[in-house]
Amino acid sequence: MVDLQDLQFRLEYAGLRLLALIMRALGVDRGAAVSAVLWRFFAPMTRRHKRALENLALAYPEKSAAEHRRIALAMWGNLGRVMAETMQIDRILADPERLQFANEALDRHYAGKLGSLIGVSLHTGNWEFAIWPMIRWGAHPGAVYRLVKNPYVDRYIRDQRKALFPAGMLAKGRDHEGSNLQGQRTARQLTSFVRRGGRLGLICDLYDKHGIATPFFGHDARSTPVPAMIARRVGSRIWMARCIRLGERSQFRIEVKELKVRRTDRPSDDIRWITAEMQRQFETWIREYPEQWMWSNRRWS
Repeated sequence: MVDLQDLQFRLEYAGLRLLALIMRALGVDRGAAVSAVLWRFFAPMTRRHKRALENLALAYPEKSAAEHRRIALAMWGNLGRVMAETMQIDRILADPERLQFANEALDRHYAGKLGSLIGVSLHTGNWEFAIWPMIRWGAHPGAVYRLVKNPYVDRYIRDQRKALFPAGMLAKGRDHEGSNLQGQRTARQLTSFVRRGGRLGLICDLYDKHGIATPFFGHDARSTPVPAMIARRVGSRIWMARCIRLGERSQFRIEVKELKVRRTDRPSDDIRWITAEMQRQFETWIREYPEQWMWSNRRWS
């Protein structure tokens, strides 16, 4: 008997591999440019575009509807480039002119002597490369990612990111059988990984229904407390990183800022303060380059 779901998964995977073949044939910059045009054209027809405009209106009530649409279209162009670039991570990493590191003092001080570390970032520019400073220092980071329902696509995504996360990628959310056990295992593994001296990469700008309500563009947004909880518990540092696209090419500048891990006799207050500071920095960064942040994600309840 034919497994229709598996057949669907295989067809989806075949389509993805065909798209990747086309993008790689076009090359990094041309493939990204073609993808940007397609996303700018088709994405406004989706429900995600409506959410992006609603989020922009909430964050920037002083801006006009036309300005909201302009930012949203620019965002779709950036996301189109990100999609194409994800299929050519190896080529971008191999070209030293495509990645710049803005923090030379950190480069001199920490190269070769990092301790345990949590790196947090947000969906801006091409966030895949926010972890790159750790790679150049030989830190062998790991990461947390959201499990993709299609197991073939999920494996492809992990394979594409091996060079960025040599310590592996831990899945969150339900596994391919619909169980939440994988997410529970991941939660336990994270603390153990960092406690042993590991370097962990997390994306922390999404809505978390179990998170802490923190100010974000003037409205409460539930935010993950996981980095604060782990760092405070095991004594690791938190570094915040952003990856900014330079112009319209696949060229980026990565900036790192250390976030103070407050430790008082009131752990819950410390975790709330650290989480709020993280989101405050995210907002500051987004305001500098609003066209490069993923406004189509859910952020407010």
